[in-house]
Amino acid sequence: MLRRHLQCLFAAIIVHASAIVSAAPPVEPIDIDYEPQFVFDNYVVDNHWAIKYKREAVQRVSHVATKHSANPIMDADHPSYLWVVRDAEDGLFRMWYQANTQIREASEKGRKFRTDIAYAESPDGVNWTRPDLKLFDHVDRSPNNVVVAQSNRPKIEACSPCILEVPEADRRGFKYLMLYRAKGAGSGDLSGIRIIGSNDGVHWDANSDTRIAHLHSDCPNTISYDARTKQYVMYCRAKHIYRAFGDRMIDTGASRRIARLASDALWTDWLEHAEPQTILTPDEIDNATRFNFFYGMPTRYYAGVYWGFLEPFRMNDFIHTELVTSRDGVYFDRMPGRPKMIEYGADGTWDDEMIFASPSWVEVGEEWWIYYTGWDGPHGTPERSGAFGLAKIRKEGFISMRGPRSGGVVCTRQLRWPGGDLIVNADATNGLLHVRVSDEHRKPIAGFDHDDCEPFYSDKTAHRVTWNDRSLSDLSGEVIRLEFYLQDADLYSFRATRPSN
Repeated sequence: MLRRHLQCLFAAIIVHASAIVSAAPPVEPIDIDYEPQFVFDNYVVDNHWAIKYKREAVQRVSHVATKHSANPIMDADHPSYLWVVRDAEDGLFRMWYQANTQIREASEKGRKFRTDIAYAESPDGVNWTRPDLKLFDHVDRSPNNVVVAQSNRPKIEACSPCILEVPEADRRGFKYLMLYRAKGAGSGDLSGIRIIGSNDGVHWDANSDTRIAHLHSDCPNTISYDARTKQYVMYCRAKHIYRAFGDRMIDTGASRRIARLASDALWTDWLEHAEPQTILTPDEIDNATRFNFFYGMPTRYYAGVYWGFLEPFRMNDFIHTELVTSRDGVYFDRMPGRPKMIEYGADGTWDDEMIFASPSWVEVGEEWWIYYTGWDGPHGTPERSGAFGLAKIRKEGFISMRGPRSGGVVCTRQLRWPGGDLIVNADATNGLLHVRVSDEHRKPIAGFDHDDCEPFYSDKTAHRVTWNDRSLSDLSGEVIRLEFYLQDADLYSFRATRPSN
């Protein structure tokens, strides 16, 4: 399409290095634990430079997920938002998704689709089955795989499921907790964002169903738990002020923005003590390509990073997913050039117009599997079909730091090494990687200099670094810096191995 070519042209013209906006730098030395330490921002990394610094540079590189050849993996129910987990006990892939059932023809007035939360499962993550559960008699569909509904109030609809990752103390004994939104005619006291619990993912306990925000946020809302602040954080729309309620407002304004709402407690009315605050609005780059809205930003907190799956929206047609990141959950960084996480399909294919990716990636071997919804028509018309797809990316592989051909260095801040070996996730297939360990003043520690390090020439998500057969476990509890030498190589993350008991 001509508009697609114009969009790409604009993006190419205005690509520029965007400043990393983040919270205050961490207190050094940083007490890292055994989680992956990502190096693409200035949190654990203090500096980076090229050996031939006048001509070359070490730079961040964004990596695009690769679509599975079997796509679409499920094309029933005109599905929208989804969340996938893999059961740790039996290995089964479980999916909860928004099923959209057409209730009116395109030419008729009123809403065209009814929304329900449905369930599917798969032994391999590719071939999915929709079980005929028949849990709710008032639901007229085959197979009847709806798992969240109100039998006594059949007009109420449910949408936007998200499975929560929360501390055991807040699970109320449930294996699964789902965040969702209730809406529809007569929803009244039930309308808004709710939490419900289940022990098998199929039968959801109606007695646990609790409204936490009377908020008309019609997008994929998510909640993350930040162990550092001991707060729950929701990303939603600020519909409490950008939606007309009776005579309270004259103009609705633009509600398709990203807002943040935080709470110290999960099972409570979040709006009693706070209101959603807008944290992301489109900027000049978005405006140049006419992506002047954000449809939503489902987010996941993992290894100290908020991973936002931002959905830039060009009213009223294209939507795609863009990765944004944050250390504090307030200030998010966007990559230069605004790369798409998953590319649109070719014109005329099932996912050529809208792509909604879910942050519920599943780790399978050395890959992260990302599930997404694709649509073959614009947002502004019901004359379109939706389906689910699967895309794969390297484990921890969204963004890397890449050293140039003549070599470069990525130097960390002062770290207190927790013990264990140094493991790196890196690709040095076309070059090499080695590591110097230095003290807080960058003085090399004897026996751990670049010349002592066994060079790495391969591609692994978990390579153990050694220095003349010595391990970093020898420096347990010491304050150190790690200086990664990268020559035509990508470094994604590093971590310490847990000492064996």
